[in-house]
Amino acid sequence: MAMAFATFNLSPSLRFVSNNKGFFDSQLSNSFLSSHLFLGTSSFSVPTLSFSTIHQTSCRPHINASPCSSTSFRCFAQKSPVDGLGSNGASERLVVLVIGGGGREHALCYALQRSPSCDAVFCAPGNAGISSSGNATCIPELDISDSSAVISFCRKWGVGLVVVGPEAPLVSGLANDLVKVGIPTFGPSAEAAALEGSKNFMKSICDKYGIPTAKYRTFSDASAAKQYMKEQGAPIVIKADGLAAGKGVIVAMTLEEAYEAVDSMLVEGIFGSAGCRVVVEEFLEGEEASFFALVDGENAIPLESAQDHKRVGDGDTGPNTGGMGAYSPAPVLTEELQSLVMESIILPTVKGMSAEGCKFVGVLYAGLMIEKKSGLPKLIEYNVRFGDPECQVLMIRLESDLAKVLLAACRGELKGVSLNWSPGSAMVVVMASQGYPGSYEKGTVIQNLEEAENVAPCVKIFHAGTALGLDGNFVATGGRVLGVTAKGGDLKEARDRAYDAVEEIKWPGGFYRRDIGWRALPQNEFARNG
Repeated sequence: MAMAFATFNLSPSLRFVSNNKGFFDSQLSNSFLSSHLFLGTSSFSVPTLSFSTIHQTSCRPHINASPCSSTSFRCFAQKSPVDGLGSNGASERLVVLVIGGGGREHALCYALQRSPSCDAVFCAPGNAGISSSGNATCIPELDISDSSAVISFCRKWGVGLVVVGPEAPLVSGLANDLVKVGIPTFGPSAEAAALEGSKNFMKSICDKYGIPTAKYRTFSDASAAKQYMKEQGAPIVIKADGLAAGKGVIVAMTLEEAYEAVDSMLVEGIFGSAGCRVVVEEFLEGEEASFFALVDGENAIPLESAQDHKRVGDGDTGPNTGGMGAYSPAPVLTEELQSLVMESIILPTVKGMSAEGCKFVGVLYAGLMIEKKSGLPKLIEYNVRFGDPECQVLMIRLESDLAKVLLAACRGELKGVSLNWSPGSAMVVVMASQGYPGSYEKGTVIQNLEEAENVAPCVKIFHAGTALGLDGNFVATGGRVLGVTAKGGDLKEARDRAYDAVEEIKWPGGFYRRDIGWRALPQNEFARNG
């Protein structure tokens, strides 16, 4: 599908991207410019304006003390219909703001920019790769922790949909503030985001509404936790109750490791307030999978399946990370299992949250274990946003109008909606800085990215932690830095294309796993990278 969009060079640091030049004809008139280009103390000013056209081909609480009881989360946007989703099929054009600046947000910008109903995409703060790709206009000056600044930006630029990528702004209540003033926001309220923000809250919901999960106990006293672990034996899992940047889960293979994990959280306080309470749960043996569903408060529709690779080393060895690669679809999640996950896990959660008085609007990301002994899915954890790097493989396969679907979720109109996906498979290989997930060097130079994207059809590199150096080269600024993503007719072709692209990239300061997809492909498929 060929698609045209316009790029407006507003200043050296701000490039405006739109799918539709008509947006500029109707929105960026002289009066619009005079009233919108100067956004006051919470934003920025733009001195010049020019545009060109580019063509792109896209191949804490316990239930009884729940914070939900006094809060109902819904969108206040006017009920105007959306093509294929509303009552009369009227067309609607959107300006979208994506909150965040990682690989997940790059993938969301990529999919939104391809959406026929989307006129323009902003990303705050964004990153150098998102800006350079032309997938969105990045707004690094916008303070996403300041709700009033975000609201001001949305009003002055006519933003009709905000998509919140990371969990932290959701837990802190950004969606509450935006929805309160009538800005449609895809992402849950702070109360509903407790499904991720508090492991204990999530487990309590599971208990109350009969959702299958691992047996557990919650502790704030280290001695009591150790006594329970001694009774249960190892292996056992220790989780910080709050948000710990993806590092708060320890799978202890011995009691000594378990005791150390508890002491580090409850005694030494390595995660601060996030670790002042821990959830100790049984170790489940089986195969992990990621399941995603879009939720509008009452209804849920499944996305395609995906499987992540959490451990840093080949063969699933070494410490846990935010994710070193993923593929979609995941063969382990058969159609029968997907239906079971919807019926036994997702829908009871949606109904339960509604019954608790805090309807969930956004994406529910269920981390699952397909238990070896029973073959049935159990819920390991919930995230209240798209997974990273699973989002990358989902967005490169999505063929539906993402902006339209997310707006429908905000309006409670997902019932009857279905999504279209490209056939075949997709894979993402994460390239990370040497030393990750421990300490790593920043500022290492990355070269040959354009050549890597052109090495095979349907390759896209999503940027997670990059900046532009003084010499114009990309430099690494984070732990996980690039998500090299490819589609193929099957998983082997997607894998070959992704690794062909990885091997084109010149980055001595980086590393990657060489066995992404190993559970779904025969071992001899990894010979060339072994």
